[in-house]
Amino acid sequence: MRIPYSVSMGISDANSTNLPTPVAIWSQTDATHAQVTLSGAVNVYSLAGVWTDIRQKQSLWLGQASAQAHVLVFDASKVSSLDGAAFAFLIDVEEAQQKSGGQFDIQGLDPKYQPLLREFDPIQNLFPVPSPKPKPNFVVSIGMAAEDLIEDARGLVTFTGHLSADLAWSIRNIRQVRWGDFVNAAVEAGISALPIVGLVAFLIGVILSFQAAIGMQQFGAVSFVGPLAALGIVREMGPLITAILLAGRSSAAFAAEIGTMTVNSEVDALVTGGLSPIRFLVVPRVLAGILVAPILTLFADVVSIFSSMLTMQIYGIPFINFYNGMLSAVDVEDVLSGLVKATLFGVVVSAMGCLRGMQTGTGAAAVGISATRAVVSSIVMIVLVDGIFAYISYRTGF
Repeated sequence: MRIPYSVSMGISDANSTNLPTPVAIWSQTDATHAQVTLSGAVNVYSLAGVWTDIRQKQSLWLGQASAQAHVLVFDASKVSSLDGAAFAFLIDVEEAQQKSGGQFDIQGLDPKYQPLLREFDPIQNLFPVPSPKPKPNFVVSIGMAAEDLIEDARGLVTFTGHLSADLAWSIRNIRQVRWGDFVNAAVEAGISALPIVGLVAFLIGVILSFQAAIGMQQFGAVSFVGPLAALGIVREMGPLITAILLAGRSSAAFAAEIGTMTVNSEVDALVTGGLSPIRFLVVPRVLAGILVAPILTLFADVVSIFSSMLTMQIYGIPFINFYNGMLSAVDVEDVLSGLVKATLFGVVVSAMGCLRGMQTGTGAAAVGISATRAVVSSIVMIVLVDGIFAYISYRTGF
């Protein structure tokens, strides 16, 4: 049965009037001004057939004249709800407008959607506007530096107390000390350091002898250079050279090893398992430092004195004269003084490396920072201990 033409047209008109109104309607005021009116619930379902249409109309409109003069306004006063797709639609249209140099504005948007709009904005999230940090004044900077110094001193005193107690424990419980780690640390800090210690000690002996001979030659006292150089090497230069090399080599290595364990939460695992990190990690390395520092110092003394002896051959001083002069100037007390000082340096260097390793923060750069702090702190403590020891030697004659 055929439906009359007039009836079919009436049915078509009725269906067209029942179609839902699009949630986004494009309207163009003139060649440079356009508006998109949003209404109802703007979500992923209602935007399915609208998003592409709006973007195509926007692209055609932006290509008509100078894009810098185009102003696009979104009227969101009739919006009942928005979802993530709606914000993505807004940002997509805004990004196209900004790339072409035009202007974009949203009017009538409910204030409750403003934080969500900023959250979905990739430009603001990826490239936030840097907020200037107020610079502290001089007094505040001094106070902060003093606070850091006091905190560091407090940590050093606490660590020294724990280490002293655990070293006493290691003497009473020798079998419970991790001697495997002790041997590894002694080999790494001692035997592996022999070449660099020997090279530097040789050069120091040559330089010290040359510099002393230049001055002594003016007074005809070149023969006294050998005893003077030997005494200075045994009492001061040998222990100091060895300690500085250990600070730059072994202390940094200890800080890096323990710092890596701290970053990887291995130290926390030891604490969780009921083990003392100082007994487990620090005591073997400090004992290794106590052992290798005097040995390396004796090696540095021998190499430096030998190089000084070779240097004095240039000035016509025979070996036997150098040897006899050294025996008359250097006695066992001088050698023991240098070895005691070297032992203290070994404790300081190894302990500071372990302390900075235990204080390592988080992140990849933290280990490098701890190694640097270990070297700097070790050198400062070496100078401090050397000064105290020099004063004690002056008062006691040792």
